Amino acid sequence: MTKRSVQAIRHIGFEDLGSFQAPLREAGYEIEYVDVAEQEVRNLDPLAADLLVVLGGPIGVNDHQAYPVITEEIELLRARLAADRPTLGICFGAQVMAAALGARVYPGSAKEIGWSPLELAATAAPNPLAGLKNVPVLHWHGDTSHLPDGCVLIASTPICRNQAFSRGPNILGLQFHPEALAARFEHWLLGHASELATAGISPVALRRDSELNGKMLEEAGTRLLAEWLARLT
Repeated sequence: MTKRSVQAIRHIGFEDLGSFQAPLREAGYEIEYVDVAEQEVRNLDPLAADLLVVLGGPIGVNDHQAYPVITEEIELLRARLAADRPTLGICFGAQVMAAALGARVYPGSAKEIGWSPLELAATAAPNPLAGLKNVPVLHWHGDTSHLPDGCVLIASTPICRNQAFSRGPNILGLQFHPEALAARFEHWLLGHASELATAGISPVALRRDSELNGKMLEEAGTRLLAEWLARLT
């Protein structure tokens, strides 16, 4: 099998590729994490990796003055997306993609934290998220974005219209977290304890819902990514 490369831009340790690691390795990808707190994003070649994944994190696109790395990521993605190189954004990563494509990123009507299914859009081409129908997924965000020009809306929720967008076979932005691993969910609860307390959200309820839905999401998310990787050009 021909080896391919994936660079995963990571902002906080526990928000990693999670369940996506297995299908990536099975598809022949060698995984390289780029930890933005330790490595210079500005030095990355935007076109070098066969696949670029921008992961989630506790910062927002509009925090760019406090965290200059956000501007560096937007510039990196602007160049990569202009070349239509395979790119996946998850949560904050999808917002960075949207910003790189010229869309406005802004606070949503409410924080969306918890487990609930998506409303999948009817699309002309097969919806890449079809395997997530009726599967509760993990949401963990406060910001949202407009749909970027040239992209197709593929999923929504009552709180957040732009839950996922695509552009052709190579570009996929996911506001939710399909990669979350149930066995590591306690990292999320501890790592975001302050945010949960401020928002008045119970970690006990989130833990219970993870136990109910986590394995189902892992299985569906793994299939989703494997099928998307097979369609890349």
